Amino acid sequence: MTKPKILKTNFEDKRGKIIDIFQNIKFEHSTIITFNKNSIRANHFHKKSIQYSLIIDGKFIAKEVKINKLMKYNIKNIKTYKIGANHLFAHKPYEAHAYKCISSKGSMIVFTKGIRGGKNYENDTYRLEKKLID
Repeated sequence: MTKPKILKTNFEDKRGKIIDIFQNIKFEHSTIITFNKNSIRANHFHKKSIQYSLIIDGKFIAKEVKINKLMKYNIKNIKTYKIGANHLFAHKPYEAHAYKCISSKGSMIVFTKGIRGGKNYENDTYRLEKKLID
């Protein structure tokens, strides 16, 4: 599992900033997700897709944990992060993830390598029996 990283500014002048998100990575899908205060999303994992989640605005509690072959996890292995704008997560296959918005509103952009998107949104989504965030 990867810790979230904070994107760094590549260039800045009086007009504003330029911040690169990715270089030389191809994606099949990109999605905008919005949150209201105390909204919880995800509590799932993917078996094939890699999902990158970029926080655009708001404050969040994020949790992640590696899932085993029996589709279970050890509660002691859950990692918890307080994150905000410009934090980027990479969720690889069998890495469960969940987000709770703790600000009045929040949003993220999700970039997906794999089948999870559009009509196939649920085809590689496996809900957790025991949620990371309730």
